[in-house]
Amino acid sequence: MRSDAMKKGLDKAPHRSLFNALGLTRQELERPMIGVVNSFNEIVPGHMHLREITEAVKAGVRMNGGTPFEFPAIAVCDGIAMNHSGMKYSLASRELIADSVEVMSMAHPFDGIVLVTSCDKVVPGMLMAAARLDIPAIVVSGGPMMAGRLNGKDLSLSNIFEGVGSVRAGTMTEEELALYEESVCPGCGSCAGMFTANSMNCLTEVLGMALPGNGTLPAVSAARRRLAKLSGMRVVDLVRENLKPSDILTEKAFANGLAMDMALGCSTNTVLHLPAIASEADIKIELDQINRISEKTPNLCKLSPAGPHYMQDLNEAGGISAVLRELSEHGFIDGSTLTVTGRTLGENVAAASVLRREVIRSVEEPYSSTGGIAILYGNLAPGGAVVKRSAVAPEMLQHRGPARVFNSEEEAVQALNNLEIQKGDVIIIRYEGPKGGPGMREMLTPTATVAGLGLDKDVALITDGRFSGATRGASIGHATPEAAEGGPIAALQDGDIIDINIPECKLNVLLSDEELAARMNRWVKPEPRVRKGYLVRYAKLVTSAGTGAVLKKDFE
Repeated sequence: MRSDAMKKGLDKAPHRSLFNALGLTRQELERPMIGVVNSFNEIVPGHMHLREITEAVKAGVRMNGGTPFEFPAIAVCDGIAMNHSGMKYSLASRELIADSVEVMSMAHPFDGIVLVTSCDKVVPGMLMAAARLDIPAIVVSGGPMMAGRLNGKDLSLSNIFEGVGSVRAGTMTEEELALYEESVCPGCGSCAGMFTANSMNCLTEVLGMALPGNGTLPAVSAARRRLAKLSGMRVVDLVRENLKPSDILTEKAFANGLAMDMALGCSTNTVLHLPAIASEADIKIELDQINRISEKTPNLCKLSPAGPHYMQDLNEAGGISAVLRELSEHGFIDGSTLTVTGRTLGENVAAASVLRREVIRSVEEPYSSTGGIAILYGNLAPGGAVVKRSAVAPEMLQHRGPARVFNSEEEAVQALNNLEIQKGDVIIIRYEGPKGGPGMREMLTPTATVAGLGLDKDVALITDGRFSGATRGASIGHATPEAAEGGPIAALQDGDIIDINIPECKLNVLLSDEELAARMNRWVKPEPRVRKGYLVRYAKLVTSAGTGAVLKKDFE
């Protein structure tokens, strides 16, 4: 076993003495040693219950003859970090999480690892570590939050962000907003819609790195605790079978993940995270591949913020297994890929069925014949930009309007709060990319304010930053190259006419090549916004959004 390097032989007597200090018995030392990464903390609602989930995992490890060792990982709450400098650290934390799991698992050579996590950047960070380490591994999420409830209506975090705009527009009172504050987030779990956290937990199941149910079983349910125990039991078998992430995270598995992404209408952040995880597995995902899969994969679900359903509804409808069964029966999913169950994806879902057709539509009657995400190209984003097509109002799938240009999120939010944005405008927020931000902030505040003001069917927003999974509307992010690297978005001026054509995957500014070139010749790169700490190193190493915003691997 891998752990023999720290416990077997004469030379390891000092090591065994330290294990004795932990109170371990000889029998425990002889068993497979399993690292259990727990991203619990007391500020993230999606993580507040992970001690309990982790205890269930450790119980499962012991039940199957393993010895668990818990260690921590950091986690940022994107909702709390939103719309201030803290959001610069959210995406950047993904790399720290992957690195810290690597450090702990290499310094203490565990035979296998269980990754207990929940929220946005933490799930992909842990999957990146699993692919990099390539030791038997399984992911257990904390599960989605239940939807909030007020006046007979289901709600989630996106509703209160939009409510702030509604108050400014005069369509909601501050007293009504206060009721939302008390209602939208009823307890533990990752926020209740198909936002980034739940998107990644669902896709982890499809990639084969988690047991069925990982994406949708509610955080408060006993079924979530049973799943944790079963995952702890299963990782010991993965060690015995020597079944590793490299056996599971194949090109076909990532293609399956992208197809499910399109069917569910996942967060645009998956376009950052899936390529980053694939990169650790030495697999390259091209943005064009995303469009090819989107063009042929139907959108079967409209979960909040794109529609009226929540994660609990998807779970009641049969969960990810039911969607997989629907897709695989029509050839959109390759069921031959291997999973942590030891069986193929097709075998895992063979008995699944759709229990609520209003939540999971059939391939014959989809919401759309094309997928939930699209990559747009043109002279404004020659390297690509991403939009959650399934959350865009039909009126905004094609739009032409004047640019309103802002050099930071704060400037744009101030203009929105001052009611300076008019119907037809295209809000441009630049210098918020991976390098320019730095950290590529999520911008739920401006997009939710646009929706709350009632402008989501009239106003588009384009940025080299990114959006929360809770964003809806014609919100186009990841414009590449970013402004800080001299991308065309840096050349835009107020009044330039922006042409958006989502069905044809086009994004252009109506300027000649000569005019764009002339403007860029006059462009002066701005001074860095951050001058000390982790973000300075991050800005120097991070690559473009088009590559998943991974860190450079070649330092020569």
